[in-house]
Amino acid sequence: MAVFSRRQFLAGAAALLSAPARLRAAEGLRVATLDWALLETLLAIGANVVAATELRQFREVAVTPDVPATTADLGLRGTPNFEVLRFVRPDLIFNSNFYAWADQRMRGVAPVESHAIYKPGESPFSLAEQATLAIGERLQLATARQLTEELAARLDRHRALLAAGDGRPVIPINLGDARHFRVFGSDSMFGEVLKRVGLTNAWQAQTSYSAAAPVGIEILASMPNAWIVMIPPHPADALATLATSSFWNALPAVREKRVLMLGSINPYGALPAAGRFADFLAEGLQHAWNG
Repeated sequence: MAVFSRRQFLAGAAALLSAPARLRAAEGLRVATLDWALLETLLAIGANVVAATELRQFREVAVTPDVPATTADLGLRGTPNFEVLRFVRPDLIFNSNFYAWADQRMRGVAPVESHAIYKPGESPFSLAEQATLAIGERLQLATARQLTEELAARLDRHRALLAAGDGRPVIPINLGDARHFRVFGSDSMFGEVLKRVGLTNAWQAQTSYSAAAPVGIEILASMPNAWIVMIPPHPADALATLATSSFWNALPAVREKRVLMLGSINPYGALPAAGRFADFLAEGLQHAWNG
């Protein structure tokens, strides 16, 4: 199994989180959110985020963009601490369809604006672009359009480089345990990125809200030509069990070293997650192809 550690993002992406962007944000509206996809979007465009949910886990799963130490943690996404939210006094709260149940209560703290990135039958990438631009316009941050344009250019560059590859399909998965995994379909953010960089998703079956789970590990035997792309976080014991599994080690992809372990990525993220996935995938595949 090839393991690729995190590398620095391209200079264009890093520029979006520059000090000037942070300074401009500090002078703007104080914003909060319950949704991780919106959180990474707000952070990436330099918004002044004063409160968000499950920040310790966000830092472990999404990893980037960085969360300022001054951002208050509202606790669990499903049961946020509204008293902390009231205490930090946001000027505006961004919410998504996943947490619409909290809108009424949050409106007692500050105005709420909703943006949906994951909706059945719709492209999460396109919805993420729309949300990014709408939020940027609302907060008067030009970095929002810069983010969308820079990511589009990066995906085009990756597509050109990956065109010289082996043409094999890719199946992006996240382990649940040593016998089951979650697979990301064509309607997921990862699936959208595969299309935009010219790769084929080996998983052609239907999914529900972008992913299908639990899927038995034996299904991988029906895709002998695919690259298996593993997206953390995975249970540590699952990886240890797979390392000694006769079935796993007999898979053509494993025998032929066509398994990539990427860095951790928010599976229901927005454009920053899409860019992180594209960067890791392109880096891993090119490294493997070049031996």
